[in-house]
Amino acid sequence: MIYPWVAIQRNPRSGSGKRRRFLFDLASALKRHGLRPHIFSRRELLAERLRDPERRAALVGIVAAGGDGTLADVANRFPGVPVCPFPLGTENLLAKYLGIPLDGEAAAKIIVAGNVRKFDVGQAGLGTKFLIMGSVGFDADVIRRLHENRKGNISHLSYVSPILKSAIQYSFPKLTVTADGLAEPLEGSLVVVSNFPAYAFKLPVNPDAEPDDGLLTVRVFQKAGRWNFAKYSAMVTRRLHLGRPDVRVFKTSEVTIESEDATPVQIDGDPLGATPVTFRCLTGELELFVPEGVS
Repeated sequence: MIYPWVAIQRNPRSGSGKRRRFLFDLASALKRHGLRPHIFSRRELLAERLRDPERRAALVGIVAAGGDGTLADVANRFPGVPVCPFPLGTENLLAKYLGIPLDGEAAAKIIVAGNVRKFDVGQAGLGTKFLIMGSVGFDADVIRRLHENRKGNISHLSYVSPILKSAIQYSFPKLTVTADGLAEPLEGSLVVVSNFPAYAFKLPVNPDAEPDDGLLTVRVFQKAGRWNFAKYSAMVTRRLHLGRPDVRVFKTSEVTIESEDATPVQIDGDPLGATPVTFRCLTGELELFVPEGVS
């Protein structure tokens, strides 16, 4: 007989060092609540374990112990299995949105309560899924530079050098945006496509995004160049970009972004090649454990 168990997929970079104790706290809390925890550092080992039908049937859910990238990876690889974010990463945007703290006992109680909510998922290109947002333009160029030179854990300070390099070298190519519902294509220099109303550094880029409405929220910053980008950045921090005629916003189930010059694309803080790219909304494909009261 296989008892009810919980898989903990650990990001080796996030769940190491001082943060390792949070994993042990979580495992101990799950045991106290009658669930058997199994921690996996290697992705392929969890996949192998779940090939066993009996073990799969006894699985209560998977804990994504890392950042938003770990959560997206788990959701991509194991569709249909409820996932609980455990915020060991840098931004932890989804855990913050859902109100899940870095607390083993609190996470265990959320899982035991079994309150699962369905959310939409974004899809970029032919199959790569994202949970929070994708973008084309300057911030995707920063992400590309960040990951090209990544060594070990990412912190907020890790962004300083790639931001400065992009500020000097990025050429702000013209982007063309087409989607159902648009009378004609839009042109811009930065496009942010959101499923959840979350963004790095708590910036309210798309605060009107809803993760369960079957639609993506698309915001197009139209003016190009370093000076305009600097102005847009300052406006976003104070929500002054909302309602501006040169910052267009719409909701759609599918949007395509093209450019004459290949322009970087990113999803959930990870690089994803270059334009052209099509983003789609997949309704209700993500199941997340959420605290009581979150509906």
